[in-house]
Amino acid sequence: MQALEQFFGVIGDLTWGWSLVPILVIFGTFITVATGFVQFEFFGRMFRVLTRGRTESGKISAREALLVSVGGRVGGGNIAGVAVAITLGGPGAVFWMWAIALVGMATSLVECSLAQLFKRADPLTGQYRGGPARAILHGLGENYRWLAVIYAICLIAAFALGFNAFQGNTVAGAAEASLGIDRMWSAIFLAVMTGFIVFGGIRRIAKASEVVVPVMAVGYLLMALVVILTNLGEIPSVLSSIVANAFGFEEAVSGGMGAALAQGLRRGLFSNEAGLGSAPNVAATAEVNHPISQGITQAFSVFIDTIIICSCTAFVILLSDVYVPGATDIDGIALTQTAMVSHLGEWTQYFMTFAILLFAFSSVIYNYYLGENAITVLTKTPVATIVLKIVVVGIVFVGAVAPNATSVFFFSDPLMGVLALVNLLVLMMLFPIALRVLQDFRKQLKAGVARPVLRLEDFPDLDLDPRAWPNRD
Repeated sequence: MQALEQFFGVIGDLTWGWSLVPILVIFGTFITVATGFVQFEFFGRMFRVLTRGRTESGKISAREALLVSVGGRVGGGNIAGVAVAITLGGPGAVFWMWAIALVGMATSLVECSLAQLFKRADPLTGQYRGGPARAILHGLGENYRWLAVIYAICLIAAFALGFNAFQGNTVAGAAEASLGIDRMWSAIFLAVMTGFIVFGGIRRIAKASEVVVPVMAVGYLLMALVVILTNLGEIPSVLSSIVANAFGFEEAVSGGMGAALAQGLRRGLFSNEAGLGSAPNVAATAEVNHPISQGITQAFSVFIDTIIICSCTAFVILLSDVYVPGATDIDGIALTQTAMVSHLGEWTQYFMTFAILLFAFSSVIYNYYLGENAITVLTKTPVATIVLKIVVVGIVFVGAVAPNATSVFFFSDPLMGVLALVNLLVLMMLFPIALRVLQDFRKQLKAGVARPVLRLEDFPDLDLDPRAWPNRD
């Protein structure tokens, strides 16, 4: 076991420690420039998805796909991760989280547009499946199947198994600490709810997200807004502190600007998942007229995750009197809970426990779907999907009931690093195709088409599925 831990530790050092963050930042900046700052060009269009309901065909709508992906992106990183970043990197970490989110919006737009482009219609259900693995198979060809297999295995191990155990552990720990609920009861509740959702397929996952995500996001935002409004006079000084610490004019922690930059970039990337290759699996499920439409929607998901929700957590912490820069024994969730209590009173710890429950549950069902989508790349046997459902329910239960159970999932972060590197390699290889599709979208808008449509005859050289792109003229 120790040898395995050391092996995965080396992988983690080679990905997250040395290569991954710089590549994500550099390539994200390149995509932003090469696409002509596409995230700003289409920023206004992002909000249109909020007014669009379900599709007439019964397939997943753009809004439902958005809510599933927001439910997955928004989780412990928005509550605990932001607190850790601020504590270890100072207020300046928030600025760099914003910066990487703006860059990540372009990366997410491209990766999710490619996932949409190469999606496939399931012959049994008619629902769509896609993501980086299928982009590899149908964009790069069968010669790269080995790369798709590596991606799929990493996705299952990191998200469906490892991260789901951590989510269960987070909920049970918060319920035990603030409400005194025994871990066993939390474990049973989570396992039952998870089983009910995942055995219902992507439609039930989408319906659950349509309820859970707005409740958790709006509830949390309203609480944070109350804190901000009651401390409105201090906002200018907090903003000033964020900028000053970000550029080294003030030093809140040892390491100064370097610590702020490192923590902000790392936590921002971990939270919004732009470029990591996870969200495209959900983006591909939506029925849209053009791949870029869903790419724009998923860029909006990054904006919601980091610019809105992470910022709310940051302001709650920085406006409180409990924040201690550079603390080494920080518990991120505890800091955010304590900060909220200091603003609004003891009752908010119960609200925070409820918020953590919703955040974690939405992440569990999102993580499960990523695993399900990946396993269909490895095998067409329906039994494999059923086995995965049972395993995920068991993993959530074990993660919740045993405080130290999550230590056996030491491979999760390193394998997510491998996953991200594979995804970035694929993005680099398919980026010229993404630019062609983006140019087609812009051309139709310029010609006065309000809602551009992908026409397969315009891309005869690409391996696209006609069942996934019926004529919508």
